[in-house]
Amino acid sequence: MGALAITVEDLAAVPPEVVFDRFGTGDDGGWLFGAVCDRLAVGAVVTLQAPVGGGPPVEMLGRISDLRRPVAVTIEHDQPWRGRIRLRFDRAPGGTRIRLHAEIDERGLEWVMRRRGLPVRERVATGPRLGVLTSRSGPGSLFAAAVANVAGLAVDEVNGDGGVDGGQVELLLADDATDPGTGALEALRLARAGCSTIVLMTTSATYDAVAAALAGHDVLVILANMNEGGGESRLRIRLGERPHTQLALAAGPLMRAAGGRRWFLAGNAYVWPRTVHAVARSVLPQHGGVLVGERFAPLGTRDFTPVIEAVRASGADVVLNTFVGADSAAFERQAHAMGLRERTVSLGPAMDEATLERIGPAAAEGIHAVSGYFQLLQTERNGSLLERYRARFGRWAPPLSTLSESMFEAIQVWATAARRARTTAPGPVADEIRRGRFDVPRGTIALDGDDAPVGQQLHVVATDGTRFVPVHVP
Repeated sequence: MGALAITVEDLAAVPPEVVFDRFGTGDDGGWLFGAVCDRLAVGAVVTLQAPVGGGPPVEMLGRISDLRRPVAVTIEHDQPWRGRIRLRFDRAPGGTRIRLHAEIDERGLEWVMRRRGLPVRERVATGPRLGVLTSRSGPGSLFAAAVANVAGLAVDEVNGDGGVDGGQVELLLADDATDPGTGALEALRLARAGCSTIVLMTTSATYDAVAAALAGHDVLVILANMNEGGGESRLRIRLGERPHTQLALAAGPLMRAAGGRRWFLAGNAYVWPRTVHAVARSVLPQHGGVLVGERFAPLGTRDFTPVIEAVRASGADVVLNTFVGADSAAFERQAHAMGLRERTVSLGPAMDEATLERIGPAAAEGIHAVSGYFQLLQTERNGSLLERYRARFGRWAPPLSTLSESMFEAIQVWATAARRARTTAPGPVADEIRRGRFDVPRGTIALDGDDAPVGQQLHVVATDGTRFVPVHVP
């Protein structure tokens, strides 16, 4: 299977200068392949609806890498696959001829074919296979932006150290499209392809669906990212942060930042946000918080007006934001546009660097986060990881965050456990993970029991507009 290049043309009844300057600028610029970006500048993040592979347009997440006014825009993207899109604006009779040129590599072709329901021949295994299931499309694609990159980096480094169980590890990637049913089907495909371990960086809803779909299969399932706990067994392991420890640490600093103690809970309508809210109802009053309201919205919501109006009417000081990925970014942007940020601060247990970029500096003031990893961590292992990541994927690659770095760590943990067990068999590897301590970029992590939270240090941060900065926790 080779690479493919696609060119799409359109016409606009305005000069190239107008087309170029309106690119991605809200209501009057989004008509241009659905482009959305806060500023037309090199380095700015952009979302584009690209008509590639037939069928509906594909949402691409990337960054502007080159501009030549008024004739060209180049975008380097990482979702749903790594590639480059070039837009060219040529003067034509009556206006502008617009050309979109997209590159689709082998991994992108496989993604397009699976999304269109076309058969993809599985390659013959040459060594132990490790499956990675993440959200390369759908609302979760935003917080999964760097996952495929770090998964590839982790496996390459494992292989550079001699591989596992006498062979070079082969990485198989799958996309749950932020949909539990799709995730279950893709997990079954990975299991049939010979993956004895599948590492997830998905919603908890997908984890639950995968765990059920693989019941009776001898496959270890590891959820790398933050989660609510539960649903664990010998072959089901959840790493990542838990809401009780996150909220217990962040409650005091957030109320001090807000100058008040009234909390409104707002998030997506699925298992993780509902569990976080249940934990909040227990933890926040213990720290002096008062709950004044709660609202949910489906994954994929783009108009949060009812939620924001309910927050405003409640008189809340702090909003606990349990929206995820693109929904979280859209909520925070709209909350700012409707003036909510003038009276509230926000805490996002799943807020990360990738989401912050999509919110933009204008809407980022007052946003806080709490997790075990941020790029700002001043550890030798983290500094080395960031250097290797940028050297491998370049300056335009999406930032690392707890939601992507956790995949890197999970693969490291799996490989270490497999080497200790001298096998990739799911049971012995799972046993080694549960009784091990592991030095990773965020520090030292350790599991203690079947459903106990992973032992790790958490950090509370706030935004300075473009990045996170530490918040003092007494």
